[in-house]
Amino acid sequence: MWKKGALKVQVPSLAARYLRTMHFIVSSSLLLRKLTALSGVLSSSSALPILDNFLFELGPGEAVISASDLETTMTTRIEVRTEDTGAIAIPAKMLIDILKAFPDIPLTIKADPKTFAVELVSDAGKYRLTGANGDEFPKTPELEGQHALDIPGSALIGAISRTLFATGNDDLRPVMSGLFFEFYPDSVRFVATDAHRLVRYARTDLGAAESASFIVPKKPLLLLKTAAASADTIALGYTESNARFSFDGVTIHCRLIEGKYPNYEAVIPKENPFKMVINRTDFLASIRRVSIFANKTTHQVRLKIAGNELFVSAEDLDFANEAIERLSCSYTGDDLEIGFNSRFLIDMLNNLSSTEISLEMSAPNRAGIIRPSEPDEAGEDILMLVMPVMLNG
Repeated sequence: MWKKGALKVQVPSLAARYLRTMHFIVSSSLLLRKLTALSGVLSSSSALPILDNFLFELGPGEAVISASDLETTMTTRIEVRTEDTGAIAIPAKMLIDILKAFPDIPLTIKADPKTFAVELVSDAGKYRLTGANGDEFPKTPELEGQHALDIPGSALIGAISRTLFATGNDDLRPVMSGLFFEFYPDSVRFVATDAHRLVRYARTDLGAAESASFIVPKKPLLLLKTAAASADTIALGYTESNARFSFDGVTIHCRLIEGKYPNYEAVIPKENPFKMVINRTDFLASIRRVSIFANKTTHQVRLKIAGNELFVSAEDLDFANEAIERLSCSYTGDDLEIGFNSRFLIDMLNNLSSTEISLEMSAPNRAGIIRPSEPDEAGEDILMLVMPVMLNG
């Protein structure tokens, strides 16, 4: 018969259980796919050494993996075989490099939260590397008092695809380096400009409970465009300083750009009496060919419209290079000759998909407005503005 107190059972403390070696089993190809998407967040010159790592947070049956550059944090969930809990930071580049060298196999990853040693075990062998303390990884701020809005994935990704190319890269004007979101009860708008061109993408079939506007940096939107390409719905939460996009187990959190966005409506001409309608692919192909002969500094192409004929030409006087093409179009207005930067026209025509486009103008020194002849979807409204360049001679 046992005497009271004769047997003492040692129950490990919570801290001791947390500090034991963690391990999980995961598909190498699935993990590589997830990490490749996250790697777009990583910066080549990290502000903190810990940001060169992926943060792995284990829970029963899953791992939550994060990457951050302090301004943008992306998180994804992945199904794994484990009952352990804990966190470890693993060097991003080395982990991706070794995963690329594996076929699609089950991979066991072990991590010691005390020494931060990480071991990968496969049928071929073992691979050791040194991780870091997961507690040092920056915490993503909570969006206290956030406003929320669910947006169809196709609508938001379409807006990003149509506009983001027109954002600026001038460090002196940071507000132009992001995409301007405008929400109204009866519509949503997305605007990008670099002062030489402007794109406004609007959806009149969507709306928000209350009006709001903010500027989202380019980097998180590029990540969103790739990662959410097939998402049905994207949940957007935002405050005055931060925004979060959530879909299909993925979260992208970013800091918003501070500042007041330019009054873009003031630069859009309201009266454009001259209108040319032309096949988009024919117009695009012509500009691509002719622009090869343009001046390499100005990239200027000349459009001369008379009747139902468009002459597209370019020249480089320094090298005596010249090209001219004739296209058929539908035109209403006085004969007009105007110059544009060919790169801007090519970008805009590339980011439209309609069979025909209209180019609306008023004078050689005023902006031209490009619109698709028909929207791709009901409720879609696209306006692209391009500033002219001074014609030679």
